[in-house]
Amino acid sequence: MLRPVDPNELPPPPAYRVPWRVVRSDATHPIVINDGRDAADFVRVFRDDGAASERTQLWGQVLPAEEIELCLCAADPDEAVVTLAWFRPTDGLEYVWRFVV
Repeated sequence: MLRPVDPNELPPPPAYRVPWRVVRSDATHPIVINDGRDAADFVRVFRDDGAASERTQLWGQVLPAEEIELCLCAADPDEAVVTLAWFRPTDGLEYVWRFVV
């Protein structure tokens, strides 16, 4: 579950580097790589691209160094906004990260 970060929380939550890297060599088929040390659990991908095609994909667990190709053929990739949501096994919290191609 998402929760706001309380600046008065002691100790503050530790910084966490987003584990994703995106290879954009093909704008219609960007490759998302888990560049972190840990698996990402229950990964979901939400696309806002103006197309009527499938907008949500369930990837499940994505292991370190695993690569997954996104297909943005049905829409203008310059208009696509991709949101990744996942859980970290170490703390059980849900994280969300957005990117554009």
